[in-house]
Amino acid sequence: MYDTWMRFFSPSPLHHRLGLACLGVGLQHGALPAVGPRTLDHHVAVVINAGSGWFGAPDGRRLPVTGPSLIWLTPGTPHHYGAGPGGWDESFVDFTGPATTTYTELGYIEPDRPLVPLSDTSAPRAAIARIVRSARRGNPLLEVEAGAAVHELLVSLRRARADVGPDGDPVLQALARDAFQPLSVAEHAARHGMTPAELRTAVRRGAGCSPKDYLLGIRLGRAKELLATTDLPVASVARRVGYEDPAYFSRLFARRVGTAPVRFRAQQGRSVPGGWSDRVPDPRDPPMIPRP
Repeated sequence: MYDTWMRFFSPSPLHHRLGLACLGVGLQHGALPAVGPRTLDHHVAVVINAGSGWFGAPDGRRLPVTGPSLIWLTPGTPHHYGAGPGGWDESFVDFTGPATTTYTELGYIEPDRPLVPLSDTSAPRAAIARIVRSARRGNPLLEVEAGAAVHELLVSLRRARADVGPDGDPVLQALARDAFQPLSVAEHAARHGMTPAELRTAVRRGAGCSPKDYLLGIRLGRAKELLATTDLPVASVARRVGYEDPAYFSRLFARRVGTAPVRFRAQQGRSVPGGWSDRVPDPRDPPMIPRP
């Protein structure tokens, strides 16, 4: 015997323009019947929380599946899968939208890797639970709530991959630590005993972008903080984030941010009583103004 619960949605073209539209959600448990062979015109994330089964790859191989795992079903790709005799605990989310292209480019959706081992499914299950809660009959916010949860689901699945440690990718961590040093990509690679090509592959795999773009994002984020919270000259800000040439930094900042550093400071700069903190606040214990 098996137990199944599922809902399917028909979001409007306007909701599709939000980037991701949820088409359906389901929770299933037990010795479920096989799915397929079939081909779909949209994406499905099938999260196997526990249990085991099999997946029929497009090349004809029959791959074993052991939870926790993720099965990616992508548009136009034939697929066939099913639980083993002992059954499995499965959650699935059907979705579509123009943002799927970008998520694929960033490596969050992997058409060439349809079976992905996961380290834990608690965060993906929490995102799916939000979709399930939004699916109550008559919910006027259904499409927006469910679409927002699909974004959250893709991030949680990316973080839950078994090849990502609990503290993230060590190469990315090291790059972030050294981001403000005036080092070239080749010099960063040498520090890790890697060739520039190997570093590019590792960063593309972990962050969905090149090492140069990854470092640039960190540097410009810090530059914005310094421009908004200090009176440091732009040249000093440039040096603090790894650029010896302030003119080059200003051109780079303007090209990426869309405005010059001095203009950004004029818009965002402010002083506050007590100053600014670099410590990330705990959302479970936010600072509160005492009630009178």
